[in-house]
Formats: sequence, structure tokens, C-alpha cells
Amino acid sequence: MQINGSKILILGGWGLVGSAICHKLMEHSPAQLIVSSLKKSEAEDAVEQLRKEYSDKDPKMFVPAWGNIFTREEWKNENWWNVISEPDSRRGVVEDIFFELDDDVLNRSALYRMIADHKPDVVIDCINTATAIAYLDTYNTTLDTIKKMDQGTLDNEAVERLMASSYIPQLIRHVQIFNKGLNDAGTQLYLKIGTSGTGGMGMNIPYTHSEERPSRVLLSKTACAGAQSLLLFLMARTPGGPKVKEIKPTAAIAWKRVAHDSVKKHGQPIKLVDMDYSNAKPAEGKFVFDDFNNIEETGGVYQSIFIDTGENGIFSKAEFQAISSLGQMEIVTPEEIAEYAVFEIAGGNTGKDVMQGLDSFTMGPTYRGGLLRNTAMEMLNKLEEETGIDSIAFELLGPPRLSKLLFEAYLIRKVAETMEDAVAFKPEDLANEANKILNSNNKLRSEMLSIGLVILTPDGKNYLRGKEVKIPVRRAQDELDLTPENIEQWCYEGWIDLRPQNFKAWQDRLNEIMKQANSLPEGVTSSRYTYTKGYWNNFKAIDEGKIVGWIFEFEDKGWRFKR
Repeated sequence: MQINGSKILILGGWGLVGSAICHKLMEHSPAQLIVSSLKKSEAEDAVEQLRKEYSDKDPKMFVPAWGNIFTREEWKNENWWNVISEPDSRRGVVEDIFFELDDDVLNRSALYRMIADHKPDVVIDCINTATAIAYLDTYNTTLDTIKKMDQGTLDNEAVERLMASSYIPQLIRHVQIFNKGLNDAGTQLYLKIGTSGTGGMGMNIPYTHSEERPSRVLLSKTACAGAQSLLLFLMARTPGGPKVKEIKPTAAIAWKRVAHDSVKKHGQPIKLVDMDYSNAKPAEGKFVFDDFNNIEETGGVYQSIFIDTGENGIFSKAEFQAISSLGQMEIVTPEEIAEYAVFEIAGGNTGKDVMQGLDSFTMGPTYRGGLLRNTAMEMLNKLEEETGIDSIAFELLGPPRLSKLLFEAYLIRKVAETMEDAVAFKPEDLANEANKILNSNNKLRSEMLSIGLVILTPDGKNYLRGKEVKIPVRRAQDELDLTPENIEQWCYEGWIDLRPQNFKAWQDRLNEIMKQANSLPEGVTSSRYTYTKGYWNNFKAIDEGKIVGWIFEFEDKGWRFKR
């Protein structure tokens, strides 16, 4: 796409890669760079540095943005551990992760608000999402919960903390919010700078934070990174959304600066402590973790020479020498990543886009599969004729809407036989005839109810159900209100709706199908068109499978984007 004149949001723009990308983008004259970081001071520092370096540009083109994009707008500047330490906010975190994605959840989200407020043409995401999620460490949280269970002290806080540390639900919600935000803002392209989680090394990676080898926390980081790539793969295959790309460095990224300064951990200088040899503890009995006796603070802080690798922290000379050695993580520079990223944004093909790789190497539909599909359909049709059994829906594939639509189309076929006949009925007559069929055909009715469908009678005042109900979905509730609004939603999602207005909707649908086919040029025999009159048997039949496939494509916009 055209970078010149575009508004670009760089998430993690203060960091090592984000900063390099900002500089590379400036070679292409963007209209505005919105540079985000976790802290306000970081974002403002990044913007100030850009304004100094590009003093010939309008300083207003560099805009700072900040806050934790993984939480609510109201908590984006709060310490995360403080957020989950308060009962109300901790419960809010759990609800934001596990409840359905609605407008309330979206509008509370710091990520959604940032995208909605700036409406960028391009979003470049340099945040290490996998680390942010995986290092919440569900393993230790689980061990703490088990300990409380064994002690009989399990409380709401422990359960909620465990829920708030769940990796995949958090990642799914993050990607859902991203997808909705990008679509609502009209963003044209989203580029993710991803991670492999191990700097390109395998399960033999020796670098852990005191955990077992390989570290489960580190493997969780890799798992989250992989899961995110496949979720982005789905975003890339969604029509109407932004173009989606991902570049995934698989080496240690270095470097930002070399310095002699305080060594910091979690943003704070490491305080020096000491223990005199005369106070050495006996190596027997028990090792007590919180035994701080005779440990003295020296009053100083750890200062040394180090190389700053940005988000991955600072390394001593020896640490850097070891980690970057041939055969270890080695290194890739942020400028190289930036060059690849900007080239991809501008429409180039670096061969490093993960989405392109997945497109190329995943196995899609085949000619043989399409050919044999016809053979399968012939065998299914023949078996239906031989047994007198109509094969409609089992509700094993999902969603319940699929089964509902198939059965409703089947009922119309049993009443009217052809599309042309079906649209000639009065909706009330279609509803009454369909109701008569279900009232008299115990087998058909039983099949519907037994797979979890609910049947709403033509007057809308009564319903039939089986022991299992697919819609509404039960989410920890024992009952729900049968309000008109709920009933309408449930009918859309999976209830077989025998009301006349639903059959009027079906007639409109069939008319649209016939109108679409009739609008095609007569006598065309090329491969250009799919839904021709011939495809619909010249409207002399009702094929519920074909019709519902059309509904999912044209009404629900659920068609396959890449073939």
C-alpha cells in the first residue's frame, strides 16, 4: 500500500524494533506516526527523539500514545498486579476475558479505544504479545490454588487469579478486539512483528529463569506465539478486513545501546546485598525461602557495563557473547527487521511474511477432492432413494443455525417441492402446512428435538424442546427470561421458527436467489458464474444444502476468502 500520506500506529514504538521501524517509515513520508508504549514517559520520549531527528518535519506528525493495551482503558496506566489484587477490578478482568464480546467489552478496552480514537491506515504491532500473556505464569498460579485447596482456604480471589492467568482465552479475546477494532476503524493493513519464543532455538534451549528445561513457561510463550499466528491467519482470510502480515524474527534482536550504568530489573536498579562469611548458614535441616536473617543491604546498586537489547533486557558482555555465539540464538538487527517490515507494507514480497508462508504451505482444497465430492453426493442420493430416509442435519457440525436452516428449508421442500411454488404461497399457509407436517410426523419432530433444536409454534406462543437444548447456550445460568428480544435472537441462532414472518423471510431469500440467477446473461457457458439457473435446477427443486451454502456466503458473509 502507499505509505506516503498514511497515518500509522506503531504499537511498542519506543522499543528496539518499533523505534527502527519508525525511522525506516520516515523514508517514505507518512502523514502521521502514532507511537505507543506501555508508559507515558516512554511514548513521549520516543516522540521527542523523532521530533529532534526530523526537525524539518511538522512536530505534530509525531503523536504519543500509551497504556497497557491488554486491559481496560480505566486501568491502562495502573500496575497490573494492583489491578488483579482488587476484588472489583480482578472480577472485571475475568469478565472481559470470558464473557461474550459485546459493545461494552469493546468500548472498555484500551486497545479498541486506541485504534478507534486514531483510526490509523496501518497498524504495526511490535509488542511481544506472547511474552505479555505467557509470563502471567498459569503454572505457579495453579500450584498456589492447589495449595489453598489442600489447606481448605480456597477463596474467590485464588479462583479468579487462576482464571485471569489463562493463556488461550486471553489471546483469543485480544485478537477478537484487534479484529473488531481494525475493521471498525477502516484500517487497511496490520503487520505483526511476532516471536518464536525461543530466539530460534529448539526444546533444548538452555536459557530459562530457573525453571525446568525446557521451561514450561518458555514453551507457553512459544505456544501463544504459534496460536497467535494461526489466529492472524484466520484474520488474513476474512473478507472485508485489513491485509494481515507477520514477520517472525527467530534470533536474539540486538541492540539499542552499549553503556556503563545501573543494572535494572523490572525497571528498578538492583540493590546490592551481602552476607558475611561469619554468618554462613548450616547446610542441613530445611532451606527456608523467606529466611532473610543476617542479609544486609550495602546501600549501593549494581552497576556494570552492558548491552541493551530493548524488550529482551540488558546483558553483560559475557552473557551477550554466550547468547549470540554461533549455534546459540545468534542475532538479527532491528534495522533488518524494519527494512523487511516496511518493504512488506509497501507491497513488496520479502519471502518472510508468515501469512504468505502459511498460505503457500498449508494444503487447501484439491481437484481430486472436488471430483470425489460428486461421487459422494451420488452415493448419498442413491441411499436416500433406496431407504426412503431424508438426511438433513445431526447438529454435530454446528452451528445450530446450520441445522435450523437446513430443517426449515426441508420443511418448505415438503410443502412446496420447488422454489417457484414456494414463493407463490401465502406465508401463513406455508407456516400452517409446515406445522401440520411436524404435528403428524413424529419421527421428524423427534429427530429435531433430539439433536437439541427447539421448535417455535406458528403463533409464537409455545415451543417444543428435548432434553438437550443447543440454543440458548447455557453459561452458568439455570434459567433465562423468555422475552420477545431473546426469542428473536434464539430463532436466528438455532430455533426452528414456524411463524409466518420467518417463512416470508424464506420467500424473500428464494426470490433473491432466483433474481440473482435470472440476472446472468443467457447462454453463457464460461466458468465466470457459479449460481446459474442450471445450478438451481431451473428453480424446479429445493435443495436445502445448496440453499444454506448460499445463505452462509451471501447473508452471513461466511465465504471462503482464499481458495
